[in-house]
Amino acid sequence: MLPNRTIAALALILVASPAFAQSQDRYALEKSGDGFVRMDRQTGEMSYCTVEAGALACRAADGSAADRDAEIAKLQEAIAALDRRIVALENSLAARLESKLPTEEQFEQTMGYMERFLRGFMGIVRDMEKDEATGSGGAPGKT
Repeated sequence: MLPNRTIAALALILVASPAFAQSQDRYALEKSGDGFVRMDRQTGEMSYCTVEAGALACRAADGSAADRDAEIAKLQEAIAALDRRIVALENSLAARLESKLPTEEQFEQTMGYMERFLRGFMGIVRDMEKDEATGSGGAPGKT
């Protein structure tokens, strides 16, 4: 049997130890019925602890770890479903955009129409400018 001074010294060393202080900060114990509820502040796990044969015996609280794991699995599946939806929407949008764009031939044909239209329009403008310059007024049907 150790003398009381030795026990007190060992207790003081344990209390002053950083590892001991860290483990004390990690768990919170609350009295509950005949035992204690222990919460791990790092993981959020809950345990129910009782004193058995002079030692603290802790068991995981019903459903706490299983509920957490089920919630994590549910959220991971939701994220995966959203990822699949984004890919499908992106592919759908790309397909719609590709189908709406004209071919090179269609583009060149349209540019030809526009060039002919602009040349004709500019010809009309030049004719009107000539008419104004000569004073003929440019009214159709009057000569």
